[in-house]
Amino acid sequence: MTIKNPDREAIAHGKISNEKIRESPSVPTWAIKLIMAITGLLFVLFTLGHMAGNLKLYAPAHDGVPALDEYGEFLRSIGSPLLPEQAFLWGFRIVLLAALILHVWGAFVLITRAKQSRGKFNRTNLMGGVDSFATRTMLVTGLFILLFVCFHLLDLTLGIAPAATEQFVHGEVHANMVATFSRWPVTIFYVVAMCLLFLHMSHGIRLAVSDLGITGRKWRQTFVVLAYIIPAVVVIGNIVMPVSVLFGWVS
Repeated sequence: MTIKNPDREAIAHGKISNEKIRESPSVPTWAIKLIMAITGLLFVLFTLGHMAGNLKLYAPAHDGVPALDEYGEFLRSIGSPLLPEQAFLWGFRIVLLAALILHVWGAFVLITRAKQSRGKFNRTNLMGGVDSFATRTMLVTGLFILLFVCFHLLDLTLGIAPAATEQFVHGEVHANMVATFSRWPVTIFYVVAMCLLFLHMSHGIRLAVSDLGITGRKWRQTFVVLAYIIPAVVVIGNIVMPVSVLFGWVS
């Protein structure tokens, strides 16, 4: 076989060519995976804390004020009077929004690069079961969860119809939750979203463990167990609340 325009320096070192197959990306893949791992774990901690706080739906009222409303007021007044009202809360929301943008951007960049590297050769049937399904549907579940987050913000944070009910009142967290979860289509939507969240979060935690370089056998086994326990706790807690309201167990 005749080689046209051979790279003599490369051949001298036992190589075909010193030329790069493709241009190096501006942001290396390992850095994007690290960003996704960190932002993903941030969301895991947030969803766990958010669920725990919302469980005050079941706590008794104090002087006629629902415990969930007191919790909402506490969040709005963090840092006061040193900081303006809701300053800390909005600062935290901005951090979450920035993390969400980075997470979504990283997901699409990695998927695009994987397709470019793989070309026309698709890998199929490498593994089966829930793990395989979660892996293949990470983008789909992620987009559905993003849609759910947008609806959730319009519904219970901003109070914008038609996502929110006509009875929405800013600051009355307990009443707003009862009103919105009394609508069975909304409750079903929340339950479906939580089931998909379990798949996405569980697989995401395991990916984050690898991307963060946690290679010890015992540590990996521990995080594999946590990758199922933490999402299960979050999902069960978030499903119980809307179902309780829908069936009239909480009012």
